[in-house]
Amino acid sequence: MATLKEKRTCGQKCEDFGRFVWNSDTGSLFGRTPEKWVYISLYYLAFYVIMTGLFSLSIWTLMYTLDPYTPDYQDRLKSPGVMVYPPTYIEEDVILSYNLSNKASQNKMSSYLTNFLKGYNDTVQQSNLNCTRGQYFIQDEFKAPGHTKYSCRFDQSMLGNCSGLDDPTFGYNGTQPCVIIKMNRIIRFLPNNGTGVAPYLNCTILSGHSNVDTIEYFPKNGTFDLSYYPYYGKLAQPSYVNPLVAVKIHLINTREAKVQCRVVAHNIAYQDSYEPYQGKVVFQIKAPN
Repeated sequence: MATLKEKRTCGQKCEDFGRFVWNSDTGSLFGRTPEKWVYISLYYLAFYVIMTGLFSLSIWTLMYTLDPYTPDYQDRLKSPGVMVYPPTYIEEDVILSYNLSNKASQNKMSSYLTNFLKGYNDTVQQSNLNCTRGQYFIQDEFKAPGHTKYSCRFDQSMLGNCSGLDDPTFGYNGTQPCVIIKMNRIIRFLPNNGTGVAPYLNCTILSGHSNVDTIEYFPKNGTFDLSYYPYYGKLAQPSYVNPLVAVKIHLINTREAKVQCRVVAHNIAYQDSYEPYQGKVVFQIKAPN
């Protein structure tokens, strides 16, 4: 019959653990002699130094190959997106709704535009250039202060009756509300492939035709002037602002319509069902009593 293993007491277990921590007979600490601890420490020190060096070298090589002014990959940015302000989104739809008898709803809409246009204030834009209209502003060198490139000024006053300067309500106290259309930035993008033809905004009524009398554009003809292109990036043009087009919609009858505003240019797509805001924006506008 096999002999039963003797059960060790708590004191014996503590004694074994203490001998593992420090064994005076062999001079070992945690199972290794000081000489072995020196060897293994040097090994891991060398291992992590080499790994850190290789990692740092790979990061340096990656950063060295990157252009800080231009993204390496822009394959998904062939056409710019289009946004409308005030940006009152309800789920995925843009619904601009205000009440003619509710001053708070009118102030809400005008406040959106007032805050959005702060960067376009004529005083703020004084640091930018008055560029030659109707032609691209090509800059091959960094001639502006701080190794940057110049930006063209876009004054709030260029939005005419939708600038908010003469009418701070932007028409939301009546039936002639203004919306502002902005085309998003793409670095080195040239509208119409550099042919010298400026893109322009075209707004059409999708539904509620009888509720819209006329549509006005500011600047005239709804043009995004060529002098704002190409855009060279935030680092190269820190004071750049997007050109804007304001649209004043004259509502009549039941004052409700669905509107599509499209930027017209040969190289700006707008029919991609997977990109609903590419090249165009669709919104509803309502002004109930």
